[in-house]
Amino acid sequence: MGHRLSKIYTRTGDDGTTGLGDGSRVKKTALRVEAMGAVDELNSVIGLLLAHETPEDIRSALTDMQHDLFDLGGEICIPGRVAITEDQVMRLETILDKLNADLPPLKEFILPGGTEAAAVCHLARAVCRRAERDVIRLDEAEATSAAAKKYLNRVSDLLFVIARALNRHAGRGDVLWQPGKNR
Repeated sequence: MGHRLSKIYTRTGDDGTTGLGDGSRVKKTALRVEAMGAVDELNSVIGLLLAHETPEDIRSALTDMQHDLFDLGGEICIPGRVAITEDQVMRLETILDKLNADLPPLKEFILPGGTEAAAVCHLARAVCRRAERDVIRLDEAEATSAAAKKYLNRVSDLLFVIARALNRHAGRGDVLWQPGKNR
């Protein structure tokens, strides 16, 4: 592959627009750009999570997720393009089932926290939920692929389970919500 980014600044966005992958230009506040930004932010938070020590199976799942999220960003960047498949959704479900099988059933809601890695994972989950809402808003204006919406929904579920698995791996339990604790 040749050099794709030889010049970082182009000045083409100085007027408040940005280029899409099909060459068209849209406002930086457009729904499509908001969705791309949220997916990029999610990928960045997952990168922050990967800066922590994690078990190899989780590290591998998160790294694969980052590649998928880059594909998803490309899908969103080019109207009509489809890059995320049902197979990728199923891969997440398989990982989810495997990790969740080793965790005790939840009887209470849990708070984000525990280890630093688990807390970052919960942050990634919250950012993922926003990205999912942004893609759904985009879908209401311009059709997006069903697999993309499913994928983000599974990512948020998987990040929740990964946060629990990271706490368990570190010998920490879930941080349980205590309703009315401070009344």
